[in-house]
Amino acid sequence: MAVVNQELARRFFSDSGAVGGRLRFVDDYGYAEPLTIVGVVADARADYQPGLHPPVDWEATIAFRRHLFSYGIGIAEGMDTSERGPGGLDWSQAQELIRLGVAEAKACGAAVVAGAGTDQLTSTNPTLTQITEAYLEQLEFVQAQGSGAVLRASHALVAAARSEDDYLSVYRDVLARAEHPAIVHWLGPLFDPTLRGYWGHDDPVAAMDVVVRMAKENAAHLLGIKFSLLDADLEAELRRRVPPNVCIFTGDDYGYTDLLRGDGTHHSHGLLGVLDPIAPIASQAFAALDRGDEAEFTTVMNRSIPMAVKVFEPPADRYKVGTVFVAWLSGHQDHFRMVTGREGMRSLQHLADLFRLTDELGLFPDPTLAVHRMQLLLALGGID
Repeated sequence: MAVVNQELARRFFSDSGAVGGRLRFVDDYGYAEPLTIVGVVADARADYQPGLHPPVDWEATIAFRRHLFSYGIGIAEGMDTSERGPGGLDWSQAQELIRLGVAEAKACGAAVVAGAGTDQLTSTNPTLTQITEAYLEQLEFVQAQGSGAVLRASHALVAAARSEDDYLSVYRDVLARAEHPAIVHWLGPLFDPTLRGYWGHDDPVAAMDVVVRMAKENAAHLLGIKFSLLDADLEAELRRRVPPNVCIFTGDDYGYTDLLRGDGTHHSHGLLGVLDPIAPIASQAFAALDRGDEAEFTTVMNRSIPMAVKVFEPPADRYKVGTVFVAWLSGHQDHFRMVTGREGMRSLQHLADLFRLTDELGLFPDPTLAVHRMQLLLALGGID
């Protein structure tokens, strides 16, 4: 068996995928027995520019998925938390992530969905037809892996659409081709300012009217809507207005406890980036909810809120720095680097606060390692 780096995989196996391929080397006596490739690792010493097809350690990436699965946490693969999009993972890398992530979820019996968007488009001024075709290309790939899809918010669509009807037309055509009911992601400008005006309106109340109409028109093809506007009242209103078979998946990383518990009539489901660093706590809380113990669920989950608020403090789109930081301190990866190169987008004080809050929750598997790595980071920042 052999493990190869990404450069060798790209050079000799192209896009076909190296895992399962065979290598044969010449030794002093002629040809040696062929070796089967069982893994591809990042080019740790490669000369690359962050954000330009950066190397990815797929082994560590999938190992972290297994960590989450062990706590009963499913994965929405190839979404924003993976740094997918401009300056991050491109579509070819997202395909590999989805392929590997979905396969591992199936092997572990874990829940999984995967993101389908339009980020493969190269045109600076695509038509609505081209945007629809881009969505369908990615939807086809996701479904070919045996996964349901999350339709990601499209930067191309927000630039091209001229009315709410343009959004409704694109989503209608895409959802009609979904083999399994899909999730639509409504991602607000607090997470991505370039998506302001999505659904044809700057006003989120007016935009919600369009989303409700989309949900009613496509209810047979829609599993739910992920709501990422950090507005609990608006989320509760959306829950009341959508058809009964359409779920609302909360993206509110500030007040998720109350939204998940519900109001006695409606509740939100969890599709949250914060479940990544708080998986052990979330697992304990969800187990209590499964038992019908809402008080225990509330107590346990609320313990994590101060940490979540710190991770997602404005500007909220920088939350990924926090998730990578905690993963590094916890030993899930051997470096504090991001594919976008944005690890420096939070202050040392922010990271020190996050270190303290994570430690108070008992989330570090090896506190000694976490302290050592925190000391290295502080020393790098000139703090002895």
